[in-house]
Amino acid sequence: MHPVTGPDPTGPDPTADVPALDSAAVTLYRWTVVHERLTPATLAQAASETDLTLPECEAAVRQLTGACLLQELFPDDRRTDGTRTDAPPVAWQPVSPQAATAQLLSARDTALRAREEALREQRRIVQQQRDGLAALVPVYLQARQHAFPQGTIDRLPDKFAVRSLLADVIDSCRSEVLVSKHGGSFSPAALREALPRDLALLDRGVRMRSLYQHATRFDQPTRVHAEQLIEAGAEIRTLPEVLPQLIIVDGSLALLPASSGGALIIREPDLLSYLLTVFERDWENAAPFASGPQAAHDVTKTMKQSILVLLAKGLKDESIARRLGISLRTCRRHVSDLLDGLGAHSRFQAGVVAERLGLTSHPVPDAPAPDEEPEPAPACPACGGPLTATAPSSAGPRPGGRPPRYCSPRCRSRAYRTRQRERADGVT
Repeated sequence: MHPVTGPDPTGPDPTADVPALDSAAVTLYRWTVVHERLTPATLAQAASETDLTLPECEAAVRQLTGACLLQELFPDDRRTDGTRTDAPPVAWQPVSPQAATAQLLSARDTALRAREEALREQRRIVQQQRDGLAALVPVYLQARQHAFPQGTIDRLPDKFAVRSLLADVIDSCRSEVLVSKHGGSFSPAALREALPRDLALLDRGVRMRSLYQHATRFDQPTRVHAEQLIEAGAEIRTLPEVLPQLIIVDGSLALLPASSGGALIIREPDLLSYLLTVFERDWENAAPFASGPQAAHDVTKTMKQSILVLLAKGLKDESIARRLGISLRTCRRHVSDLLDGLGAHSRFQAGVVAERLGLTSHPVPDAPAPDEEPEPAPACPACGGPLTATAPSSAGPRPGGRPPRYCSPRCRSRAYRTRQRERADGVT
Protein backbone atom coordinates (compact mmCIF):
# COMPACT_ATOMS: atom_id res chain seq x y z
CA MET A 1 0.00 0.00 0.00
CA HIS A 2 1.42 3.39 -1.04
CA PRO A 3 1.48 6.60 0.99
CA VAL A 4 -0.86 9.37 -0.02
CA THR A 5 0.81 12.45 -1.40
CA GLY A 6 -0.31 15.55 0.53
CA PRO A 7 -1.68 18.72 -1.13
CA ASP A 8 0.79 20.80 -3.05
CA PRO A 9 1.53 23.89 -0.91
CA THR A 10 2.41 25.93 -3.97
CA GLY A 11 -0.99 25.59 -5.53
CA PRO A 12 -3.59 23.50 -3.67
CA ASP A 13 -7.10 23.26 -4.92
CA PRO A 14 -9.26 24.92 -2.23
CA THR A 15 -12.39 23.36 -3.70
CA ALA A 16 -11.11 19.77 -3.45
CA ASP A 17 -13.35 17.50 -1.39
CA VAL A 18 -12.23 15.94 1.87
CA PRO A 19 -12.26 12.13 1.38
CA ALA A 20 -15.54 10.67 2.57
CA LEU A 21 -15.57 7.92 5.17
CA ASP A 22 -18.05 5.07 5.11
CA SER A 23 -19.16 3.06 8.14
CA ALA A 24 -16.44 0.44 7.58
CA ALA A 25 -13.73 3.13 7.72
CA VAL A 26 -15.16 4.58 10.92
CA THR A 27 -15.31 1.12 12.51
CA LEU A 28 -11.71 0.32 11.55
CA TYR A 29 -10.54 3.74 12.75
CA ARG A 30 -12.11 3.07 16.17
CA TRP A 31 -10.42 -0.35 16.34
CA THR A 32 -7.02 1.13 15.42
CA VAL A 33 -7.31 3.87 18.06
CA VAL A 34 -8.10 1.23 20.72
CA HIS A 35 -5.17 -0.99 19.66
CA GLU A 36 -2.87 2.01 19.01
CA ARG A 37 -1.56 0.57 15.74
CA LEU A 38 -2.59 -1.43 12.69
CA THR A 39 -0.16 -3.64 10.76
CA PRO A 40 -0.55 -5.89 7.72
CA ALA A 41 -0.32 -8.83 10.12
CA THR A 42 -3.14 -7.56 12.35
CA LEU A 43 -5.37 -6.52 9.48
CA ALA A 44 -7.03 -9.95 9.41
CA GLN A 45 -7.53 -9.75 13.19
CA ALA A 46 -9.17 -6.33 12.83
CA ALA A 47 -11.47 -7.69 10.13
CA SER A 48 -12.50 -10.57 12.33
CA GLU A 49 -13.13 -8.46 15.43
CA THR A 50 -15.08 -5.79 13.54
CA ASP A 51 -17.15 -8.20 11.42
CA LEU A 52 -15.67 -6.69 8.27
CA THR A 53 -14.29 -8.53 5.31
CA LEU A 54 -10.63 -8.22 4.43
CA PRO A 55 -11.37 -6.26 1.21
CA GLU A 56 -13.54 -3.88 3.25
CA CYS A 57 -10.69 -3.35 5.71
CA GLU A 58 -8.22 -2.69 2.88
CA ALA A 59 -10.61 -0.13 1.34
CA ALA A 60 -11.12 1.44 4.76
CA VAL A 61 -7.35 1.78 5.21
CA ARG A 62 -7.16 3.65 1.89
CA GLN A 63 -9.95 6.00 2.97
CA LEU A 64 -8.39 6.67 6.37
CA THR A 65 -4.96 7.25 4.86
CA GLY A 66 -6.43 9.66 2.32
CA ALA A 67 -8.18 11.53 5.13
CA CYS A 68 -4.87 11.70 7.09
CA LEU A 69 -6.47 9.76 9.97
CA LEU A 70 -3.91 6.96 9.57
CA GLN A 71 -0.20 7.73 9.29
CA GLU A 72 1.84 5.24 7.27
CA LEU A 73 5.01 4.00 8.97
CA PHE A 74 7.99 2.84 6.91
CA PRO A 75 11.34 1.23 7.84
CA ASP A 76 13.87 3.86 8.88
CA ASP A 77 16.38 2.74 6.25
CA ARG A 78 13.84 3.11 3.45
CA ARG A 79 12.51 6.59 4.28
CA THR A 80 15.16 8.81 5.82
CA ASP A 81 14.50 12.12 4.03
CA GLY A 82 10.70 12.20 4.07
CA THR A 83 10.44 11.60 0.33
CA ARG A 84 7.99 9.23 -1.31
CA THR A 85 8.98 5.57 -1.36
CA ASP A 86 7.58 2.64 -3.30
CA ALA A 87 8.00 0.21 -0.39
CA PRO A 88 4.78 -0.78 1.38
CA PRO A 89 4.21 0.56 4.89
CA VAL A 90 5.00 -1.68 7.82
CA ALA A 91 2.19 -0.24 9.98
CA TRP A 92 -0.43 2.48 10.31
CA GLN A 93 -0.69 4.72 13.33
CA PRO A 94 -3.96 6.52 14.19
CA VAL A 95 -3.98 10.32 14.07
CA SER A 96 -6.41 12.56 15.96
CA PRO A 97 -9.10 14.29 13.88
CA GLN A 98 -7.68 17.70 14.87
CA ALA A 99 -4.20 16.80 13.61
CA ALA A 100 -5.68 15.27 10.46
CA THR A 101 -7.67 18.43 9.82
CA ALA A 102 -4.57 20.59 10.17
CA GLN A 103 -2.55 18.35 7.87
CA LEU A 104 -5.27 17.98 5.25
CA LEU A 105 -6.81 21.45 5.19
CA SER A 106 -4.16 23.91 6.34
CA ALA A 107 -2.77 24.45 2.85
CA ARG A 108 -6.25 24.84 1.43
CA ASP A 109 -7.22 27.28 4.17
CA THR A 110 -4.10 29.33 3.49
CA ALA A 111 -4.88 29.39 -0.22
CA LEU A 112 -8.47 30.51 0.46
CA ARG A 113 -7.30 33.31 2.72
CA ALA A 114 -4.92 34.48 0.03
CA ARG A 115 -7.72 34.47 -2.53
CA GLU A 116 -10.04 36.35 -0.16
CA GLU A 117 -7.39 38.99 0.38
CA ALA A 118 -6.91 39.31 -3.39
CA LEU A 119 -10.68 39.68 -3.85
CA ARG A 120 -10.84 42.37 -1.17
CA GLU A 121 -8.10 44.26 -2.93
CA GLN A 122 -9.92 43.95 -6.25
CA ARG A 123 -13.16 45.18 -4.65
CA ARG A 124 -11.28 48.15 -3.18
CA ILE A 125 -9.89 49.03 -6.60
CA VAL A 126 -13.31 48.67 -8.25
CA GLN A 127 -14.94 50.84 -5.57
CA GLN A 128 -12.21 53.46 -5.97
CA GLN A 129 -12.81 53.54 -9.71
CA ARG A 130 -16.57 53.66 -9.16
CA ASP A 131 -16.23 56.62 -6.79
CA GLY A 132 -14.01 58.41 -9.27
CA LEU A 133 -16.58 58.06 -12.03
CA ALA A 134 -19.49 58.87 -9.71
CA ALA A 135 -17.79 62.17 -8.88
CA LEU A 136 -18.39 63.20 -12.51
CA VAL A 137 -22.17 62.72 -12.26
CA PRO A 138 -22.87 66.31 -11.09
CA VAL A 139 -20.65 67.64 -13.91
CA TYR A 140 -22.58 65.57 -16.45
CA LEU A 141 -25.97 66.61 -15.12
CA GLN A 142 -25.09 70.30 -14.97
CA ALA A 143 -23.86 70.16 -18.55
CA ARG A 144 -27.07 68.41 -19.57
CA GLN A 145 -29.09 71.11 -17.85
CA HIS A 146 -27.28 73.82 -19.82
CA ALA A 147 -27.69 71.87 -23.06
CA PHE A 148 -31.41 71.22 -22.45
CA PRO A 149 -32.76 74.14 -20.38
CA GLN A 150 -36.34 73.06 -21.12
CA GLY A 151 -35.88 70.05 -18.90
CA THR A 152 -34.50 66.51 -18.99
CA ILE A 153 -35.01 63.03 -17.57
CA ASP A 154 -31.78 61.22 -16.72
CA ARG A 155 -30.99 57.90 -15.09
CA LEU A 156 -28.52 57.19 -12.30
CA PRO A 157 -27.16 53.64 -12.56
CA ASP A 158 -26.86 52.64 -8.89
CA LYS A 159 -27.17 53.73 -5.27
CA PHE A 160 -23.62 55.09 -5.19
CA ALA A 161 -24.38 57.60 -7.93
CA VAL A 162 -27.69 58.44 -6.22
CA ARG A 163 -25.93 59.20 -2.92
CA SER A 164 -23.38 61.38 -4.66
CA LEU A 165 -25.99 63.42 -6.51
CA LEU A 166 -28.30 63.64 -3.50
CA ALA A 167 -25.51 65.07 -1.36
CA ASP A 168 -24.75 67.63 -4.07
CA VAL A 169 -28.36 68.79 -4.63
CA ILE A 170 -29.15 68.89 -0.90
CA ASP A 171 -26.09 71.06 -0.28
CA SER A 172 -27.26 73.47 -2.99
CA CYS A 173 -30.94 73.46 -1.94
CA ARG A 174 -32.26 76.94 -1.14
CA SER A 175 -35.97 76.80 -0.33
CA GLU A 176 -37.73 73.43 0.17
CA VAL A 177 -37.26 69.67 0.10
CA LEU A 178 -40.26 67.34 -0.25
CA VAL A 179 -39.87 63.68 0.67
CA SER A 180 -42.23 60.72 0.36
CA LYS A 181 -41.02 57.40 1.80
CA HIS A 182 -42.76 54.05 1.64
CA GLY A 183 -42.29 51.52 4.42
CA GLY A 184 -43.20 50.93 8.03
CA SER A 185 -39.62 51.31 9.23
CA PHE A 186 -36.24 52.44 7.95
CA SER A 187 -32.89 50.83 8.66
CA PRO A 188 -30.90 52.39 11.54
CA ALA A 189 -27.88 52.75 9.23
CA ALA A 190 -29.90 54.79 6.72
CA LEU A 191 -31.34 56.95 9.51
CA ARG A 192 -27.86 57.63 10.95
CA GLU A 193 -26.61 58.64 7.50
CA ALA A 194 -29.55 60.95 6.79
CA LEU A 195 -29.87 62.70 10.17
CA PRO A 196 -26.80 65.02 9.99
CA ARG A 197 -27.60 65.96 6.39
CA ASP A 198 -31.24 66.75 7.20
CA LEU A 199 -30.38 68.71 10.36
CA ALA A 200 -27.84 70.80 8.42
CA LEU A 201 -30.51 71.46 5.80
CA LEU A 202 -33.00 72.67 8.42
CA ASP A 203 -30.32 74.75 10.12
CA ARG A 204 -29.91 76.71 6.88
CA GLY A 205 -33.59 77.64 7.02
CA VAL A 206 -34.69 75.27 4.26
CA ARG A 207 -38.24 73.99 4.67
CA MET A 208 -38.53 70.19 4.79
CA ARG A 209 -41.80 68.28 4.45
CA SER A 210 -41.89 64.49 4.62
CA LEU A 211 -44.65 61.96 4.11
CA TYR A 212 -44.34 58.62 5.92
CA GLN A 213 -46.72 55.73 6.38
CA HIS A 214 -48.77 55.36 9.55
CA ALA A 215 -46.79 52.26 10.51
CA THR A 216 -43.62 54.31 11.10
CA ARG A 217 -45.16 55.65 14.31
CA PHE A 218 -44.80 52.20 15.86
CA ASP A 219 -41.13 51.71 14.91
CA GLN A 220 -38.87 53.02 17.68
CA PRO A 221 -35.78 54.08 15.60
CA THR A 222 -37.94 55.74 12.94
CA ARG A 223 -40.08 57.50 15.54
CA VAL A 224 -37.02 58.88 17.36
CA HIS A 225 -35.56 60.05 14.04
CA ALA A 226 -38.81 61.78 13.09
CA GLU A 227 -39.10 63.50 16.49
CA GLN A 228 -35.54 64.84 16.16
CA LEU A 229 -36.33 66.31 12.74
CA ILE A 230 -39.63 67.81 13.94
CA GLU A 231 -37.85 69.42 16.88
CA ALA A 232 -35.39 70.97 14.40
CA GLY A 233 -38.25 72.42 12.33
CA ALA A 234 -39.19 69.70 9.85
CA GLU A 235 -42.82 68.91 9.05
CA ILE A 236 -43.77 65.24 8.92
CA ARG A 237 -47.17 63.74 8.23
CA THR A 238 -48.38 60.18 7.75
CA LEU A 239 -50.85 58.30 5.55
CA PRO A 240 -51.85 54.66 5.25
CA GLU A 241 -50.20 54.57 1.80
CA VAL A 242 -47.70 56.92 0.18
CA LEU A 243 -45.68 57.03 -3.02
CA PRO A 244 -42.89 54.43 -2.95
CA GLN A 245 -40.07 56.97 -2.99
CA LEU A 246 -40.01 60.61 -4.05
CA ILE A 247 -37.67 63.53 -3.39
CA ILE A 248 -38.33 66.99 -4.84
CA VAL A 249 -35.74 69.74 -4.36
CA ASP A 250 -36.69 73.40 -4.81
CA GLY A 251 -39.53 72.37 -7.11
CA SER A 252 -37.01 72.05 -9.93
CA LEU A 253 -35.58 68.55 -9.54
CA ALA A 254 -37.15 65.26 -8.52
CA LEU A 255 -35.70 61.82 -7.85
CA LEU A 256 -37.79 58.71 -8.47
CA PRO A 257 -36.68 55.09 -8.00
CA ALA A 258 -35.80 53.17 -11.16
CA SER A 259 -37.06 49.61 -11.51
CA SER A 260 -33.62 48.40 -12.60
CA GLY A 261 -31.88 50.09 -9.65
CA GLY A 262 -30.56 53.60 -9.22
CA ALA A 263 -32.94 56.50 -9.79
CA LEU A 264 -34.51 58.79 -12.37
CA ILE A 265 -33.68 62.51 -12.23
CA ILE A 266 -36.65 64.56 -13.36
CA ARG A 267 -36.20 68.15 -14.54
CA GLU A 268 -39.03 68.17 -17.09
CA PRO A 269 -41.42 70.97 -15.98
CA ASP A 270 -44.74 69.27 -16.79
CA LEU A 271 -43.79 66.07 -15.02
CA LEU A 272 -42.46 68.06 -12.06
CA SER A 273 -45.75 69.94 -11.86
CA TYR A 274 -47.63 66.64 -11.79
CA LEU A 275 -45.43 65.22 -9.02
CA LEU A 276 -45.85 68.42 -6.98
CA THR A 277 -49.63 68.20 -7.35
CA VAL A 278 -49.63 64.57 -6.22
CA PHE A 279 -47.47 65.39 -3.21
CA GLU A 280 -49.65 68.37 -2.21
CA ARG A 281 -52.77 66.21 -2.47
CA ASP A 282 -51.28 63.57 -0.18
CA TRP A 283 -49.95 66.24 2.16
CA GLU A 284 -53.38 67.81 2.64
CA ASN A 285 -54.92 64.41 3.40
CA ALA A 286 -52.16 63.30 5.79
CA ALA A 287 -52.16 63.53 9.59
CA PRO A 288 -49.35 65.33 11.47
CA PHE A 289 -46.80 62.96 12.96
CA ALA A 290 -47.45 62.52 16.66
CA SER A 291 -46.73 59.91 19.32
CA GLY A 292 -48.59 58.94 22.44
CA PRO A 293 -51.56 56.69 23.27
CA GLN A 294 -54.23 58.83 21.59
CA ALA A 295 -52.22 59.27 18.40
CA ALA A 296 -51.51 55.52 18.29
CA HIS A 297 -55.21 54.79 18.78
CA ASP A 298 -56.25 57.14 15.97
CA VAL A 299 -53.65 55.75 13.58
CA THR A 300 -54.57 52.15 14.41
CA LYS A 301 -58.23 52.96 13.73
CA THR A 302 -57.33 54.48 10.36
CA MET A 303 -55.11 51.54 9.45
CA LYS A 304 -57.85 49.05 10.28
CA GLN A 305 -60.26 50.94 8.05
CA SER A 306 -57.67 50.90 5.26
CA ILE A 307 -57.34 47.14 5.76
CA LEU A 308 -61.12 46.83 5.47
CA VAL A 309 -61.05 48.73 2.17
CA LEU A 310 -58.32 46.47 0.79
CA LEU A 311 -60.09 43.36 2.08
CA ALA A 312 -63.25 44.41 0.26
CA LYS A 313 -61.14 44.68 -2.93
CA GLY A 314 -60.05 41.05 -2.50
CA LEU A 315 -56.37 41.65 -1.65
CA LYS A 316 -54.44 38.98 0.23
CA ASP A 317 -52.75 39.56 3.57
CA GLU A 318 -49.29 39.72 1.97
CA SER A 319 -50.36 42.46 -0.47
CA ILE A 320 -52.13 44.44 2.27
CA ALA A 321 -49.09 44.28 4.56
CA ARG A 322 -46.77 45.38 1.76
CA ARG A 323 -48.98 48.32 0.76
CA LEU A 324 -49.44 49.57 4.33
CA GLY A 325 -45.82 49.03 5.34
CA ILE A 326 -46.64 46.68 8.22
CA SER A 327 -45.47 43.18 9.02
CA LEU A 328 -47.51 40.21 7.85
CA ARG A 329 -48.03 39.19 11.47
CA THR A 330 -49.44 42.61 12.39
CA CYS A 331 -51.68 42.59 9.32
CA ARG A 332 -53.10 39.18 10.18
CA ARG A 333 -53.75 40.29 13.76
CA HIS A 334 -55.72 43.31 12.51
CA VAL A 335 -57.63 41.12 10.05
CA SER A 336 -58.53 38.72 12.87
CA ASP A 337 -59.74 41.63 15.04
CA LEU A 338 -61.83 42.95 12.16
CA LEU A 339 -63.41 39.55 11.50
CA ASP A 340 -64.31 39.23 15.18
CA GLY A 341 -65.70 42.76 15.32
CA LEU A 342 -67.87 42.25 12.24
CA GLY A 343 -68.97 38.76 13.26
CA ALA A 344 -67.63 37.43 9.96
CA HIS A 345 -66.29 33.94 9.41
CA SER A 346 -64.26 34.66 6.28
CA ARG A 347 -62.42 37.49 4.60
CA PHE A 348 -65.02 37.61 1.83
CA GLN A 349 -67.86 37.84 4.33
CA ALA A 350 -66.02 40.61 6.19
CA GLY A 351 -65.72 42.61 2.97
CA VAL A 352 -69.42 42.17 2.21
CA VAL A 353 -70.47 43.19 5.75
CA ALA A 354 -68.13 46.19 5.68
CA GLU A 355 -69.60 47.34 2.36
CA ARG A 356 -73.14 47.03 3.67
CA LEU A 357 -72.29 49.00 6.81
CA GLY A 358 -70.51 51.71 4.81
CA LEU A 359 -67.18 51.02 6.55
CA THR A 360 -65.09 50.90 3.39
CA SER A 361 -65.38 54.61 2.65
CA HIS A 362 -62.60 56.97 3.62
CA PRO A 363 -62.51 57.70 7.38
CA VAL A 364 -64.34 60.79 8.57
CA PRO A 365 -62.42 62.89 11.11
CA ASP A 366 -63.89 63.39 14.54
CA ALA A 367 -66.04 66.46 15.06
CA PRO A 368 -64.31 69.40 16.78
CA ALA A 369 -64.62 69.64 20.54
CA PRO A 370 -67.18 72.11 21.97
CA ASP A 371 -64.51 74.66 22.85
CA GLU A 372 -63.02 74.53 19.33
CA GLU A 373 -64.23 76.75 16.51
CA PRO A 374 -64.28 75.24 13.00
CA GLU A 375 -61.94 77.01 10.68
CA PRO A 376 -63.95 79.31 8.37
CA ALA A 377 -63.38 79.10 4.66
CA PRO A 378 -65.39 81.94 3.15
CA ALA A 379 -63.44 82.24 -0.09
CA CYS A 380 -60.72 80.66 -2.18
CA PRO A 381 -57.39 82.22 -1.02
CA ALA A 382 -56.07 82.15 -4.60
CA CYS A 383 -58.84 83.77 -6.63
CA GLY A 384 -61.25 85.05 -3.97
CA GLY A 385 -64.13 83.06 -5.46
CA PRO A 386 -66.77 81.31 -3.35
CA LEU A 387 -65.63 78.21 -1.52
CA THR A 388 -68.31 75.92 -0.12
CA ALA A 389 -68.22 72.55 1.61
CA THR A 390 -69.22 70.95 -1.68
CA ALA A 391 -66.51 71.83 -4.11
CA PRO A 392 -67.04 72.14 -7.88
CA SER A 393 -66.63 68.97 -9.84
CA SER A 394 -63.29 70.19 -11.18
CA ALA A 395 -61.76 70.03 -7.70
CA GLY A 396 -63.90 67.32 -6.14
CA PRO A 397 -64.57 66.98 -2.42
CA ARG A 398 -61.61 66.09 -0.31
CA PRO A 399 -61.52 62.55 1.16
CA GLY A 400 -63.34 62.33 4.48
CA GLY A 401 -65.88 65.05 3.56
CA ARG A 402 -63.59 67.95 4.49
CA PRO A 403 -63.98 71.09 2.37
CA PRO A 404 -61.12 71.81 -0.03
CA ARG A 405 -58.81 74.75 0.57
CA TYR A 406 -59.05 75.96 -3.03
CA CYS A 407 -61.91 76.04 -5.48
CA SER A 408 -59.99 74.23 -8.23
CA PRO A 409 -56.68 72.47 -8.95
CA ARG A 410 -55.61 75.49 -10.98
CA CYS A 411 -55.95 77.76 -7.96
CA ARG A 412 -54.11 75.25 -5.80
CA SER A 413 -51.20 75.13 -8.26
CA ARG A 414 -51.20 78.93 -8.58
CA ALA A 415 -51.02 79.34 -4.81
CA TYR A 416 -48.18 76.85 -4.57
CA ARG A 417 -46.14 78.62 -7.25
CA THR A 418 -46.74 81.92 -5.47
CA ARG A 419 -45.40 80.51 -2.22
CA GLN A 420 -42.38 79.16 -4.07
CA ARG A 421 -41.59 82.58 -5.58
CA GLU A 422 -42.04 84.31 -2.23
CA ARG A 423 -39.67 81.92 -0.53
CA ALA A 424 -37.13 82.27 -3.34
CA ASP A 425 -37.33 86.08 -3.15
CA GLY A 426 -36.89 85.93 0.61
CA VAL A 427 -33.75 83.78 0.26
CA THR A 428 -32.14 85.86 -2.46
